[in-house]
Amino acid sequence: MADSQQALVAAIRRRELRPLARLLRDIDDNVPGADAMIRALWPHGGHAHIVGITGPPGAGKSTLVSGLISAWRARGKTVAVLAVDPSSPFSGGALLGDRVRMMHHATDPDVFIRSVATRGALGGLGPSTLEQVGVLDAAGFDIVIVETVGVGQDEVDIIRAAHSTVVVCVPGLGDAIQAMKAGVMEIADLFVVNKSDRPGAQTTVAELVRLGRMAPKADGWRVPVLRVVATTATGLEAVVDELQRHRTAGDGSDRSRARAIHAISQAKRRQHESALLPWLESSADGQALVHRVVTREMSPRDAADRCQ
Repeated sequence: MADSQQALVAAIRRRELRPLARLLRDIDDNVPGADAMIRALWPHGGHAHIVGITGPPGAGKSTLVSGLISAWRARGKTVAVLAVDPSSPFSGGALLGDRVRMMHHATDPDVFIRSVATRGALGGLGPSTLEQVGVLDAAGFDIVIVETVGVGQDEVDIIRAAHSTVVVCVPGLGDAIQAMKAGVMEIADLFVVNKSDRPGAQTTVAELVRLGRMAPKADGWRVPVLRVVATTATGLEAVVDELQRHRTAGDGSDRSRARAIHAISQAKRRQHESALLPWLESSADGQALVHRVVTREMSPRDAADRCQ
């Protein structure tokens, strides 16, 4: 390893803000050279508790995350957050909505918050999210929170990134819970009913308890359902306690294998895309393939079979 790379690894391991933020940006933009840092940092990870926060838009996920940061900091834990936001249709960047709601943590040197764009990816995460989580883990954060974009029942990639997944609901979802059953509801390790001071909270809790009984976890974990009011920090200590209990409840070997398989798949896809697009746009052979697809001489699938 070159001296400059060793120095950068050491700086990130010390959680220095600027090199850490710069590397995460380079990973998100697929900048050449970022992959070498990912490789160098990988052996230093494996210690953080990775917590996914998902649920429908308007459930108060960002407010909940902000409150959980405070609860973990009160226990002396360092916390990093990747808040996955919708992509700008013009720049492709994140719209920063989640990050704005957590700004009162900005002066805490043991809290790191970054917005990540989906860049059109489905499943609730961006294409570089897993690699960024790995860097934050290697940087030594105790807790790494991944807040998904909140798109609905197809938002299930988080289970492949997190040790523990929190599904946030609010009173009055009604038929929305039924609609979500086939997707995001089954990934919950913990249900949180936010805004539980509103009418209908107990009905929502009862429905989630019933749902949890209908879809028990293979490892025997019984999914808790907790009532919170994130705006007043009511119930957040219980959420932290249950997440810690889930983290220590089993060895998590099956989920670790699933995360590794997904990480390998994502890394291969990003490698392929980073090489393929310039080849299609710039090389003579690539341009010839593009022309044949445009003129309907060849289908995109046939062209894909001939790509390098």
